[in-house]
Amino acid sequence: MLLNLCLFFLFLTSSDITVQAIGVNWGIASSHPLPPDKVVELLKSNKITKVKLFDADPLVLQALSGSNIGVTVGIPNSMLKSLNSSRKVAESWVHDNVTRYVSSGSSGVRIEYVSFQVVLVAFISFSKCIARTLRHLFEDLKYVAIGDEPFQQSYGEQYHPFVIGSAMNIQTALAKVSLANQVKVVVPCSYDTFQSESSLPSKGHFRPDLNKTMIELLTFLRKHHSPFFVTISPFINFHRNKNISLNFSLFEETKHPRNDAHRTYKNSFDLGYDTVVTALSTAGFPEMDVVVAKIGWPTDGAANATSSTAETFMKGLMDHLRSKSGTPLRTRNPPIETYIYSLLDEDQRSIVDGNFERHWEFFTFDGQAKYNVDLGQGSKNLVNAQFVEYLSSKWCVVNNNKDLSNATASSLNACSTADCTAISPGGSCFNISWPANISYAFNNYYQLHDQRADSCDFGGLGLITTVDPSVGNCRFPVELRTSHSVSLYGTSLIQWMILLTINTILQDFL
Repeated sequence: MLLNLCLFFLFLTSSDITVQAIGVNWGIASSHPLPPDKVVELLKSNKITKVKLFDADPLVLQALSGSNIGVTVGIPNSMLKSLNSSRKVAESWVHDNVTRYVSSGSSGVRIEYVSFQVVLVAFISFSKCIARTLRHLFEDLKYVAIGDEPFQQSYGEQYHPFVIGSAMNIQTALAKVSLANQVKVVVPCSYDTFQSESSLPSKGHFRPDLNKTMIELLTFLRKHHSPFFVTISPFINFHRNKNISLNFSLFEETKHPRNDAHRTYKNSFDLGYDTVVTALSTAGFPEMDVVVAKIGWPTDGAANATSSTAETFMKGLMDHLRSKSGTPLRTRNPPIETYIYSLLDEDQRSIVDGNFERHWEFFTFDGQAKYNVDLGQGSKNLVNAQFVEYLSSKWCVVNNNKDLSNATASSLNACSTADCTAISPGGSCFNISWPANISYAFNNYYQLHDQRADSCDFGGLGLITTVDPSVGNCRFPVELRTSHSVSLYGTSLIQWMILLTINTILQDFL
């Protein structure tokens, strides 16, 4: 009877586990970010239950409080040196960015999913089996991410000496406030952390310069039951590898699969994932759980970076993850969580790796869906942000009545600070004619500077207009009216007392 109850409970919760496995990355490298409370409403409207942050912005964490959204809090690379050198710094960071939100009653950031509170209270005394099941649902739903891909090759080795020490100090700080069992410490690893000279999974390994550090990291993760966070990037592999076809990258390859010994690969995702699995096995950690921390397809800034192509990729990825088929090396054992990259366009994100880096998102900067995809919640249509506040409907364009011989130089100067990636080769505005492309640069600079009249001067070449100069699919934006107000979502003290009691019971059971 007890076994049947446990199996029945597992059956009831299995669909929710699948839904919860999909999350999104939320970055705020934007000159005029959508207010955090609007973003949280956007997440809730689209039933997104997991979000990964790149830092610990207090306004963002406050907006997420009481939202029932599982949160991964990021620590910027710039903090790693100080966190590595001082436990006090780590304790201060945990207090300011974890403890105060977890334990602040009505404004706490949710660690557990509350939809099963009543079920837990009713069944907790029945068996350890149910307790373990519920613990799987309740815990490990929040992480502290040490750095933003600190091993990325373009950074060199500047962060390598500080990563493990930072992780250990944060872990110690979490243990000191009794949160080590709820909040797991992880290190996001970039797509170039692992490699395969033959482009086949069976030859996968970590970069030689990372071997010692990776062994230390993986040992730490295994000791504390934390998963391996890694980026899988079919787009970048396609972008840089002439031997990978677009169809293979978009889950559409049927005629030319790739063979690796007795294993057959039909898409780039499986190829990349199993390369990671092989690298882990080669390092001596074959059973380690994997979280895909970042995966997506950009919509602008490069050839084949379009909304329609991104839609095809995302639908293929979602279908593949929902199938639970896993990969050839981990059959029916897909990643335990997958975080889509990313939520909203960021006009200030670094473009060292390419202009497409500012366009991974499936929503525009103002929260409007670029395409539709079912993120595992049963709805194929994404819900747009509501009641968005914009600056005035004004644009800055070239004054055609002026001598435009110096207009190109002025536009280059504008693009040194404004985001002009859309008019780069392969971008959505690349094909607009001169001087419309100059107007695009002028307008983005004008919007960046809150439509100040002097930001549309350009030596007398600029002209402010109320006529939208957008051309076809090339959108001339009007920026957001940035607000720093945050709507707080409360959680009752009684609910938190129940959750704390539940955690205590679970600890006793297990």
